[in-house]
Amino acid sequence: MPLNETLLIVLVILAALVLLLQVALLLRRRGDPGLEAKLDALKDDSARVERTLREEQRAGREELQQGFDRFRGHLGEQLNGMSQQQSERIDGFGQRLTLLTERTDNGLQSLTQRLVEDARKGREEIATTLNRLGEQQQQRLAALTADNEKRMGEMRATLEAKLGAIQQDNAAKLEQMRATVDEKLHATLETRLGESFKLVSERLEAVQRGLGEMQNLATGVGDLKRVLTNVKKRGIFGEVQLGALLEDMLTAEQYASNVITVPGSNDRVEFAIRMPGQDEGEHVYLPIDAKFPVEDYQRLLDAQEVSDAEAAQAAGRALELRVREEARRIHGKYVAPPHTTDFAVLYLPTEGLYAEVIRRPGLFENLQRDHRVTVAGPTTLSALLNSLQMGFRTLAIAKRSSEVWKILGAVKNEFGKFGVVLEKTRKQLDAARNSIDSAGQRTRAIERKLRDVESLSGDSPLLLEDVPALDDGGDDATAP
Repeated sequence: MPLNETLLIVLVILAALVLLLQVALLLRRRGDPGLEAKLDALKDDSARVERTLREEQRAGREELQQGFDRFRGHLGEQLNGMSQQQSERIDGFGQRLTLLTERTDNGLQSLTQRLVEDARKGREEIATTLNRLGEQQQQRLAALTADNEKRMGEMRATLEAKLGAIQQDNAAKLEQMRATVDEKLHATLETRLGESFKLVSERLEAVQRGLGEMQNLATGVGDLKRVLTNVKKRGIFGEVQLGALLEDMLTAEQYASNVITVPGSNDRVEFAIRMPGQDEGEHVYLPIDAKFPVEDYQRLLDAQEVSDAEAAQAAGRALELRVREEARRIHGKYVAPPHTTDFAVLYLPTEGLYAEVIRRPGLFENLQRDHRVTVAGPTTLSALLNSLQMGFRTLAIAKRSSEVWKILGAVKNEFGKFGVVLEKTRKQLDAARNSIDSAGQRTRAIERKLRDVESLSGDSPLLLEDVPALDDGGDDATAP
């Protein structure tokens, strides 16, 4: 333990003892007055001790100050020594660092030289390899091009041979089909048209004969008018004349007599022509009724013979009213579409009566517009029946011409089959053409790559993976 600390402890103990003694003296002062002298002596001792302690303390401080001074000097010496050692070490480290830097620079220079030399050797080796690869690829491409040209020549020859055979076969088939079709059409049409024209000529001759007979009949109308005096006979005369016309102009299946045209009615029309319906086997009636208002017509003729204008006008108005009434009755009794046509025919047995009705202003048009009734005389009805007969004949010819249409349908089917064969041939030709185009594209791609090889430098390698495979193209090109 240091001396200073020992002295401090001793002083503290002594001070404590002094304090204890003073306390004891104060407590006992009352009982022991003789102690004051001892206390004074003790105080003196304490003062001496205090002085001694102060001196010791001062001496201790001086000694401590001297120790501190020595320690500070020793510490300064040590710090100076350490600073000198640190400087020496730093200088040594700088020298070693400089030496290491020099060695590193030398190593880097040597490494750079080796890398440059290795790079130069690598470029030379790569250039040599690329040249060798270019020569090899050029040889391969030349071989592939020659093989491709050989295959294309063989394929072209095969295609030309096949196309020539197909063209010859098609030409032979077309010529055979054309001859067959021409022969069948010529024979069939010649036969059918000959029969049709013969039938039409016969009917026209019959119509001509009928017209001649009608003219003779019209010549004798005047005599018959004087002979037939009552109404019943005049009606029978009109019906007989109408029936004769129908019998001469039409066949028995094309008209009917005394037929009920309106379902549910008891009124029978004198004659009705059977017209073809919309469906097969159906027919529509065209009502024809004969009327002969000879009294009104005779009064008109008599008035005209004596030049009585008023009587002629009155007789003309009466005749017009009679014709209008007959037309209204015909429409109400016999016209019922769709069982009949939407119009009927009012037959006047004499040409003079028909001419007088036609001569009345607006009468013919009003009858057609208001009552859907057409007025016809002997000649007009003959022409109408002739037209209907021609229509019937035309319909028969059209029905019989279905055989010709069947033949044409068979020819059309054959042409359809031939079209299928041509379509298959076209597809094969398109496939061959596509194969040739694909081979041409491959060849052009190879030529482009060859041009690129010739223009590339040693630092730009050729990527052979970019060139499409030629084996697949060759297989496709040889496919049919």
